Amino acid sequence: MKTAAFSEIHEALRPCHRILVASHLRPDADALGSTIAAALWLKAEGHEVTAWNEEGMLEKFAFLPESHIVTRPASEPIAFDAVLALDTSVKNRLGTVINSIAQSPQAPLWICIDHHKSNEGYGALNLIDPSRPATGQILAENFLAAGIAITPEMAANLFAAISTDTGSFQYQGTSAETFEIGAELIRCGVNVAEISRSLYESQPRRRLELLRHALVNARFSCSDRVASFALSLDDVAELGVIPEDNEGIIDHLRSVEGVVAAAFFEELPEGKVRLSLRSKDSHFDACALCAQFGGGGHPMASGARIKGSLAEVEERVLAAICVAVQ
Repeated sequence: MKTAAFSEIHEALRPCHRILVASHLRPDADALGSTIAAALWLKAEGHEVTAWNEEGMLEKFAFLPESHIVTRPASEPIAFDAVLALDTSVKNRLGTVINSIAQSPQAPLWICIDHHKSNEGYGALNLIDPSRPATGQILAENFLAAGIAITPEMAANLFAAISTDTGSFQYQGTSAETFEIGAELIRCGVNVAEISRSLYESQPRRRLELLRHALVNARFSCSDRVASFALSLDDVAELGVIPEDNEGIIDHLRSVEGVVAAAFFEELPEGKVRLSLRSKDSHFDACALCAQFGGGGHPMASGARIKGSLAEVEERVLAAICVAVQ
């Protein structure tokens, strides 16, 4: 893996005219907030910038300043001088974005900035820092160190990225530096109350119905040390929910006293199951467990996409979790 300092990445991007900024499918606020902030930075430096995500801008994050920058990939391939992949541990997690990047003899320069432990460095230049709880923190720290002006719009996106990936500054990995960066972003113009209301107190009614369904159907196993919930395609149709509504539901299961691991199983149309796994105990490594099923992420929060039926995958994964938490 070719590791690089931010200064090296900054210098490599200077001669690039057309730059694509992209992040992983099923994006969270870290992915989208980092994408917007990076796109605004590169635009300010005179580059022609495109920002893509397979799902475009999610409804629940549309309040982020300049959110319109993020769109779905083009239907026909487009040539870029550089691709900046953010918060994406594995290249194929960019989804259909990859298909919309034109391949040419002069291939684009691939750069990856990420904080996932499982990232093996698929870029020509890689800035991977698992010690940071959010990609947004990596960007903010390096912008400040490089003397790059952080506008109020950039600050709001970076603050949202950090706030969500740290569970409102609660999760393991949240450090003194995280709070210091948060303070710096507030000085750059973040309205904390407004951002927090939009992130945590503005949920659609359908998400409440999904939460009720999850709590009623929650399953406890391994002497009540593991909590889980499965969502079938039939459930999705009945509840009228969309994929972005699922994020955060698992945290309600993890919050139960005595639970050290929480799992969410979501049936997908293509004969796969999306696993979201959370740990509340440093002795249980969610990333290591997901790696057994081809996934990855962080020790406290990871995921995987697993072939098989919902019932089959649920039983296989729960059996593996039970072995790990004993």
